[in-house]
Amino acid sequence: MRTAQQEIEERTRLAGNNKFELLLFRLGEARGSGQRELFGINVFKVREVLVMPPVTELANSHEHLMGVANIRGQIIPVINLPAVVGCDPKTGLNILMVTEFGRTIQAFAVEDVREIVRLEWDQVLPAEGSHAGAVITGIARLDGATADTRLAQVLDVEQILKTVMPVTTEEINREVVGPELVLPAGSVILAVDDSAVARSVIELGLKAMGVHYIMTKTGKEAWERLQSLSDDAVAAGQSVHDRVAVVLTDLEMPEMDGFTLTRLIKQDARFKGIPVVIHSSLTGTTNENHVRNVGANAYVAKFAPRELAATIRRVLAQH
Repeated sequence: MRTAQQEIEERTRLAGNNKFELLLFRLGEARGSGQRELFGINVFKVREVLVMPPVTELANSHEHLMGVANIRGQIIPVINLPAVVGCDPKTGLNILMVTEFGRTIQAFAVEDVREIVRLEWDQVLPAEGSHAGAVITGIARLDGATADTRLAQVLDVEQILKTVMPVTTEEINREVVGPELVLPAGSVILAVDDSAVARSVIELGLKAMGVHYIMTKTGKEAWERLQSLSDDAVAAGQSVHDRVAVVLTDLEMPEMDGFTLTRLIKQDARFKGIPVVIHSSLTGTTNENHVRNVGANAYVAKFAPRELAATIRRVLAQH
Protein backbone atom coordinates (compact mmCIF):
# COMPACT_ATOMS: atom_id res chain seq x y z
CA MET A 1 0.00 0.00 0.00
CA ARG A 2 1.41 3.40 -1.00
CA THR A 3 2.05 5.97 1.68
CA ALA A 4 0.87 9.57 1.41
CA GLN A 5 4.45 10.70 0.78
CA GLN A 6 4.85 8.20 -2.05
CA GLU A 7 1.67 9.51 -3.67
CA ILE A 8 2.94 13.08 -3.39
CA GLU A 9 6.28 12.15 -4.94
CA GLU A 10 4.58 10.32 -7.80
CA ARG A 11 2.34 13.29 -8.58
CA THR A 12 5.36 15.57 -8.38
CA ARG A 13 7.09 13.48 -11.06
CA LEU A 14 3.97 13.77 -13.21
CA ALA A 15 3.99 17.56 -12.90
CA GLY A 16 7.56 17.66 -14.16
CA ASN A 17 6.54 15.84 -17.36
CA ASN A 18 3.54 17.92 -18.45
CA LYS A 19 1.17 15.41 -16.82
CA PHE A 20 -1.31 15.70 -14.00
CA GLU A 21 -4.20 13.91 -12.33
CA LEU A 22 -7.76 15.18 -12.62
CA LEU A 23 -10.43 14.37 -10.06
CA LEU A 24 -13.71 13.93 -11.92
CA PHE A 25 -17.09 14.67 -10.39
CA ARG A 26 -20.69 15.40 -11.35
CA LEU A 27 -22.88 18.32 -10.34
CA GLY A 28 -26.27 17.13 -11.59
CA GLU A 29 -28.16 17.89 -14.78
CA ALA A 30 -27.25 20.86 -16.94
CA ARG A 31 -30.27 23.14 -17.16
CA GLY A 32 -30.00 23.58 -20.89
CA SER A 33 -29.52 19.97 -22.03
CA GLY A 34 -30.46 17.82 -19.07
CA GLN A 35 -27.12 16.00 -19.42
CA ARG A 36 -25.05 15.02 -16.38
CA GLU A 37 -21.72 16.44 -17.49
CA LEU A 38 -18.32 15.65 -16.04
CA PHE A 39 -16.24 18.33 -14.32
CA GLY A 40 -12.68 18.16 -13.07
CA ILE A 41 -10.18 19.68 -10.67
CA ASN A 42 -6.43 19.07 -10.33
CA VAL A 43 -5.81 16.50 -7.60
CA PHE A 44 -2.88 18.60 -6.36
CA LYS A 45 -5.41 21.16 -5.10
CA VAL A 46 -7.65 18.69 -3.27
CA ARG A 47 -6.86 18.16 0.40
CA GLU A 48 -9.58 15.57 1.05
CA VAL A 49 -12.94 14.29 -0.12
CA LEU A 50 -15.57 13.37 2.44
CA VAL A 51 -19.26 12.71 2.93
CA MET A 52 -21.17 15.96 3.32
CA PRO A 53 -20.97 17.12 6.96
CA PRO A 54 -23.45 19.47 8.68
CA VAL A 55 -23.23 23.00 7.26
CA THR A 56 -24.02 26.12 9.29
CA GLU A 57 -25.73 28.78 7.16
CA LEU A 58 -24.28 32.29 7.38
CA ALA A 59 -26.48 35.35 7.54
CA ASN A 60 -26.43 37.74 4.57
CA SER A 61 -23.89 35.70 2.58
CA HIS A 62 -23.63 35.12 -1.18
CA GLU A 63 -26.46 33.01 -2.58
CA HIS A 64 -24.02 30.24 -3.60
CA LEU A 65 -22.21 30.15 -0.27
CA MET A 66 -23.98 27.42 1.68
CA GLY A 67 -22.28 28.35 4.95
CA VAL A 68 -19.38 26.88 6.91
CA ALA A 69 -18.47 23.39 8.08
CA ASN A 70 -16.32 22.29 10.99
CA ILE A 71 -13.70 20.03 9.40
CA ARG A 72 -11.26 18.59 11.94
CA GLY A 73 -11.56 21.69 14.08
CA GLN A 74 -11.16 24.14 11.17
CA ILE A 75 -14.10 26.31 10.09
CA ILE A 76 -14.22 26.10 6.29
CA PRO A 77 -16.57 27.92 3.88
CA VAL A 78 -18.72 25.63 1.73
CA ILE A 79 -19.65 26.63 -1.83
CA ASN A 80 -22.62 25.16 -3.69
CA LEU A 81 -20.77 24.25 -6.88
CA PRO A 82 -23.79 23.03 -8.90
CA ALA A 83 -25.50 26.37 -8.29
CA VAL A 84 -22.41 28.26 -9.48
CA VAL A 85 -22.23 26.43 -12.81
CA GLY A 86 -25.98 26.12 -13.36
CA CYS A 87 -26.66 22.45 -12.67
CA ASP A 88 -29.49 20.78 -10.75
CA PRO A 89 -28.39 17.88 -8.49
CA LYS A 90 -30.83 14.97 -8.67
CA THR A 91 -29.51 12.96 -5.76
CA GLY A 92 -28.53 15.88 -3.52
CA LEU A 93 -25.23 17.42 -2.47
CA ASN A 94 -23.61 14.32 -1.07
CA ILE A 95 -19.86 14.94 -1.23
CA LEU A 96 -17.56 17.71 0.01
CA MET A 97 -14.23 18.43 -1.72
CA VAL A 98 -11.87 20.36 0.56
CA THR A 99 -9.35 22.33 -1.50
CA GLU A 100 -6.41 24.71 -1.10
CA PHE A 101 -5.98 27.67 -3.46
CA GLY A 102 -3.59 30.54 -2.96
CA ARG A 103 -3.01 29.57 0.69
CA THR A 104 -6.72 29.62 1.46
CA ILE A 105 -8.90 26.63 2.37
CA GLN A 106 -12.44 26.19 1.06
CA ALA A 107 -14.78 23.35 0.22
CA PHE A 108 -17.08 22.60 -2.69
CA ALA A 109 -20.30 20.65 -2.38
CA VAL A 110 -20.88 18.27 -5.33
CA GLU A 111 -23.34 15.54 -6.25
CA ASP A 112 -20.82 12.71 -6.54
CA VAL A 113 -17.16 12.01 -7.21
CA ARG A 114 -16.37 9.58 -10.02
CA GLU A 115 -12.67 8.80 -10.48
CA ILE A 116 -9.14 10.13 -10.85
CA VAL A 117 -7.69 10.13 -14.37
CA ARG A 118 -4.10 10.72 -15.41
CA LEU A 119 -3.71 13.08 -18.35
CA GLU A 120 -1.17 15.10 -20.27
CA TRP A 121 -1.76 18.83 -20.37
CA ASP A 122 -1.94 18.74 -24.16
CA GLN A 123 -5.18 16.77 -23.73
CA VAL A 124 -6.70 19.91 -22.24
CA LEU A 125 -7.85 22.54 -24.70
CA PRO A 126 -8.22 26.20 -23.70
CA ALA A 127 -11.85 26.91 -22.93
CA GLU A 128 -11.89 30.29 -24.65
CA GLY A 129 -11.60 28.58 -28.02
CA SER A 130 -14.66 26.43 -27.27
CA HIS A 131 -17.01 29.26 -26.19
CA ALA A 132 -17.18 27.88 -22.65
CA GLY A 133 -18.53 29.91 -19.76
CA ALA A 134 -16.50 32.16 -17.51
CA VAL A 135 -16.03 29.52 -14.81
CA ILE A 136 -14.29 27.03 -17.15
CA THR A 137 -10.60 27.28 -18.10
CA GLY A 138 -10.26 24.13 -20.21
CA ILE A 139 -11.94 21.14 -21.82
CA ALA A 140 -10.17 17.84 -21.08
CA ARG A 141 -10.27 15.02 -23.64
CA LEU A 142 -10.22 12.07 -21.26
CA ASP A 143 -9.57 9.33 -23.81
CA GLY A 144 -7.21 11.16 -26.13
CA ALA A 145 -8.03 12.82 -29.45
CA THR A 146 -10.60 10.23 -30.53
CA ALA A 147 -13.96 10.98 -32.10
CA ASP A 148 -15.89 9.50 -29.17
CA THR A 149 -13.69 10.68 -26.31
CA ARG A 150 -15.32 11.68 -23.06
CA LEU A 151 -15.02 15.36 -22.18
CA ALA A 152 -14.65 17.02 -18.79
CA GLN A 153 -14.83 20.71 -18.01
CA VAL A 154 -11.92 22.00 -15.92
CA LEU A 155 -13.14 24.64 -13.51
CA ASP A 156 -11.66 28.12 -13.10
CA VAL A 157 -11.71 28.05 -9.32
CA GLU A 158 -10.11 31.49 -9.09
CA GLN A 159 -13.08 32.99 -10.92
CA ILE A 160 -15.54 31.06 -8.75
CA LEU A 161 -13.89 32.22 -5.53
CA LYS A 162 -13.81 35.82 -6.72
CA THR A 163 -17.54 35.66 -7.47
CA VAL A 164 -18.75 33.82 -4.38
CA MET A 165 -16.27 34.99 -1.76
CA PRO A 166 -14.84 38.33 -2.91
CA VAL A 167 -12.16 39.52 -0.54
CA THR A 168 -11.30 43.08 0.29
CA THR A 169 -7.82 43.60 -1.12
CA GLU A 170 -5.65 46.64 -1.31
CA GLU A 171 -5.97 48.67 -4.47
CA ILE A 172 -3.24 47.89 -6.98
CA ASN A 173 -1.43 51.17 -7.48
CA ARG A 174 2.05 52.69 -7.38
CA GLU A 175 1.90 52.97 -3.58
CA VAL A 176 1.35 49.20 -3.31
CA VAL A 177 3.82 47.97 -5.95
CA GLY A 178 6.52 50.55 -5.32
CA PRO A 179 8.27 53.04 -7.60
CA GLU A 180 8.37 52.67 -11.36
CA LEU A 181 10.39 49.67 -12.47
CA VAL A 182 12.73 50.64 -15.28
CA LEU A 183 13.50 47.74 -17.62
CA PRO A 184 16.22 47.84 -20.26
CA ALA A 185 15.00 49.70 -23.33
CA GLY A 186 12.95 47.44 -25.60
CA SER A 187 12.51 44.62 -23.09
CA VAL A 188 9.28 43.28 -21.62
CA ILE A 189 7.94 40.92 -19.00
CA LEU A 190 6.44 37.84 -20.67
CA ALA A 191 3.47 36.72 -18.57
CA VAL A 192 1.21 33.68 -18.93
CA ASP A 193 -1.96 32.57 -17.16
CA ASP A 194 -5.03 30.72 -18.38
CA SER A 195 -7.41 32.41 -15.92
CA ALA A 196 -9.01 35.68 -17.02
CA VAL A 197 -9.19 36.79 -13.38
CA ALA A 198 -5.49 36.15 -12.87
CA ARG A 199 -4.55 37.92 -16.11
CA SER A 200 -6.50 41.02 -15.09
CA VAL A 201 -4.79 41.15 -11.66
CA ILE A 202 -1.34 40.62 -13.21
CA GLU A 203 -1.94 43.33 -15.80
CA LEU A 204 -3.03 45.83 -13.16
CA GLY A 205 0.14 45.14 -11.18
CA LEU A 206 2.47 45.41 -14.17
CA LYS A 207 0.79 48.61 -15.37
CA ALA A 208 1.14 50.10 -11.88
CA MET A 209 4.85 49.25 -12.01
CA GLY A 210 5.11 51.06 -15.34
CA VAL A 211 6.57 48.12 -17.27
CA HIS A 212 5.84 46.85 -20.75
CA TYR A 213 4.59 43.28 -20.91
CA ILE A 214 3.24 40.59 -23.22
CA MET A 215 0.33 38.54 -21.88
CA THR A 216 -0.28 34.97 -23.06
CA LYS A 217 -2.83 32.32 -22.05
CA THR A 218 -1.06 28.94 -22.13
CA GLY A 219 2.45 27.62 -21.59
CA LYS A 220 2.56 26.58 -25.24
CA GLU A 221 1.66 30.08 -26.41
CA ALA A 222 4.27 31.60 -24.09
CA TRP A 223 6.97 29.19 -25.29
CA GLU A 224 6.21 29.96 -28.93
CA ARG A 225 6.21 33.69 -28.22
CA LEU A 226 9.55 33.45 -26.40
CA GLN A 227 11.12 31.65 -29.35
CA SER A 228 9.71 34.24 -31.73
CA LEU A 229 11.16 37.05 -29.63
CA SER A 230 14.50 35.27 -29.70
CA ASP A 231 14.41 34.95 -33.49
CA ASP A 232 13.51 38.64 -33.86
CA ALA A 233 16.36 39.61 -31.54
CA VAL A 234 18.90 37.58 -33.48
CA ALA A 235 17.70 39.07 -36.75
CA ALA A 236 18.27 42.53 -35.26
CA GLY A 237 21.74 41.60 -34.04
CA GLN A 238 20.61 41.40 -30.42
CA SER A 239 20.20 38.77 -27.71
CA VAL A 240 16.82 37.58 -26.48
CA HIS A 241 17.87 39.04 -23.13
CA ASP A 242 17.47 42.45 -24.77
CA ARG A 243 13.82 41.61 -25.43
CA VAL A 244 12.68 39.59 -22.37
CA ALA A 245 13.53 40.65 -18.82
CA VAL A 246 11.44 38.11 -16.85
CA VAL A 247 9.04 35.25 -17.55
CA LEU A 248 6.07 35.19 -15.16
CA THR A 249 4.12 31.93 -15.35
CA ASP A 250 1.17 30.14 -13.84
CA LEU A 251 1.49 26.38 -13.26
CA GLU A 252 -1.80 24.77 -14.31
CA MET A 253 -2.54 25.58 -17.95
CA PRO A 254 -4.02 23.81 -20.98
CA GLU A 255 -1.64 22.44 -23.62
CA MET A 256 1.55 23.04 -21.60
CA ASP A 257 1.88 23.60 -17.87
CA GLY A 258 4.20 26.00 -16.09
CA PHE A 259 6.48 23.21 -14.88
CA THR A 260 7.20 22.19 -18.47
CA LEU A 261 7.56 25.79 -19.66
CA THR A 262 10.08 26.50 -16.89
CA ARG A 263 12.07 23.36 -17.69
CA LEU A 264 12.19 24.20 -21.41
CA ILE A 265 13.43 27.71 -20.69
CA LYS A 266 16.07 26.56 -18.21
CA GLN A 267 17.37 23.82 -20.51
CA ASP A 268 17.68 26.06 -23.60
CA ALA A 269 21.02 27.85 -23.91
CA ARG A 270 19.34 30.76 -25.71
CA PHE A 271 17.41 31.68 -22.58
CA LYS A 272 20.11 31.11 -19.98
CA GLY A 273 19.93 33.86 -17.42
CA ILE A 274 16.32 34.88 -18.04
CA PRO A 275 14.65 34.61 -14.62
CA VAL A 276 11.41 32.68 -14.28
CA VAL A 277 8.92 33.61 -11.56
CA ILE A 278 6.09 31.17 -10.85
CA HIS A 279 2.81 32.82 -9.83
CA SER A 280 0.33 30.16 -8.80
CA SER A 281 -2.62 29.25 -6.59
CA LEU A 282 -1.09 25.76 -6.31
CA THR A 283 0.09 26.22 -2.75
CA GLY A 284 1.09 24.07 0.21
CA THR A 285 4.62 23.34 1.43
CA THR A 286 5.15 20.32 -0.84
CA ASN A 287 3.93 22.11 -3.96
CA GLU A 288 5.90 25.28 -3.24
CA ASN A 289 9.11 23.32 -2.70
CA HIS A 290 8.56 21.45 -5.94
CA VAL A 291 8.23 24.58 -8.06
CA ARG A 292 11.64 25.65 -6.84
CA ASN A 293 13.07 22.25 -7.76
CA VAL A 294 12.13 22.66 -11.44
CA GLY A 295 14.54 25.58 -11.70
CA ALA A 296 12.30 28.60 -11.16
CA ASN A 297 14.03 31.62 -9.67
CA ALA A 298 11.12 32.50 -7.38
CA TYR A 299 7.61 31.54 -6.36
CA VAL A 300 4.71 33.85 -5.44
CA ALA A 301 1.27 32.67 -4.34
CA LYS A 302 -1.78 34.29 -5.92
CA PHE A 303 -2.94 36.99 -5.34
CA ALA A 304 -0.47 39.26 -3.54
CA PRO A 305 0.44 42.24 -5.77
CA ARG A 306 2.84 43.74 -3.23
CA GLU A 307 4.72 40.44 -2.89
CA LEU A 308 4.70 39.84 -6.64
CA ALA A 309 6.16 43.29 -7.35
CA ALA A 310 8.87 42.82 -4.72
CA THR A 311 9.74 39.40 -6.13
CA ILE A 312 10.09 40.68 -9.69
CA ARG A 313 12.37 43.45 -8.47
CA ARG A 314 14.48 40.99 -6.50
CA VAL A 315 15.06 38.53 -9.35
CA LEU A 316 15.90 41.36 -11.74
CA ALA A 317 18.44 42.71 -9.28
CA GLN A 318 19.99 39.25 -9.03
CA HIS A 319 20.32 38.96 -12.82
